[in-house]
Amino acid sequence: MRIRAKLTLVPTVLAFFLALPVHSEVTRIEWADLIDETAQNYEDPFVELTGKQLNTLRKLVRLRAQQEKGGSSPELLDQLQVDIEATEATLAEERVDANWLISQRWIVMERREKAGTAANIDIDGMIVSLGGFVIPAPRDEDGSQMAYIVPERGMCSHVPPPTPNQMVRLHLSDSWTPSTVYEPIVVTGQIRIEPTQKEMLVVDGTVLMKAAFTMKVDDVQTFGPIQTSEEASTNRERVLMGRIKATGGATRDD
Repeated sequence: MRIRAKLTLVPTVLAFFLALPVHSEVTRIEWADLIDETAQNYEDPFVELTGKQLNTLRKLVRLRAQQEKGGSSPELLDQLQVDIEATEATLAEERVDANWLISQRWIVMERREKAGTAANIDIDGMIVSLGGFVIPAPRDEDGSQMAYIVPERGMCSHVPPPTPNQMVRLHLSDSWTPSTVYEPIVVTGQIRIEPTQKEMLVVDGTVLMKAAFTMKVDDVQTFGPIQTSEEASTNRERVLMGRIKATGGATRDD
């Protein structure tokens, strides 16, 4: 596995990753290319609800579940019925068909899951280059060094994991190890549709890492520390853009 020269990077320059030169046989892809677009078109009546309406609908589901469970005193059951009728009235006033929406929730959940796991078969087996942020992972059962790449910093720790078709499990060689979690990188290798599900510790706690893809990494391009100063970042971005334009993508730091 080849390791390219380190570059200094700012967050907003991540979009330039895919503009960097790669081998002629390599296809540069973006995260949207991993998704099966045919699975994204489905009816989801819940998206039309406001946040307040969704919370009211959830409340109604909880109240009805409590009522069906029983076991409460007659007084508590009477109060539950009052609360249910009041919640139903609130939704009815806003023309929300609560009973129909509740009947649709499992159907919509299945559609959402399919949309989040459906992978683009057109890239299966291709040699591709993809930029993102790395999450180190424990070694595989065969001893291989592993990691994940995700499209945004903080995913799987500060914010929930991405959908499976937006996560790639990386098979690395021992010639490169991530220096830190969320290190920005560009990886090149053969990508496969190969769903995996692994539980691992990521910053804030244990996370179930569900990836629709695996990649045997042949090449890693790394970048230097991300600057925190907005002004310094802006200046550095201008320098990088100038170098990219002037050299056709060669941005090696001396």
